[in-house]
Amino acid sequence: MSVGLPHLLTLSALLFGIGMYGALSRKSAIMVLMSLELMANAVNINLVSLSRFVTPESMDGQFFAVFSMVVSAAEIGLGLALVLAIYRRLRSVELDAVEELKG
Repeated sequence: MSVGLPHLLTLSALLFGIGMYGALSRKSAIMVLMSLELMANAVNINLVSLSRFVTPESMDGQFFAVFSMVVSAAEIGLGLALVLAIYRRLRSVELDAVEELKG
């Protein structure tokens, strides 16, 4: 059995759905960041698979996926820095406690 475009798009949609559920339902900031990373990886699978099966002669999807990975790495670095700053101030990484910072 060969893995085709519908299989990869289904995998991407499932990963994106799991990531969205995790981002909307979790209270821990670290779990929300992990869910956002899962959603970004689903987008990368989608980009690469569409590039591979729709336009195999060009590598546009792969270039966009690499660019997305670079942006994702910067996002995770910034997100973890924010989580560390919140933890140092509140001694918790729960998102319910972050509402106290609004003023």
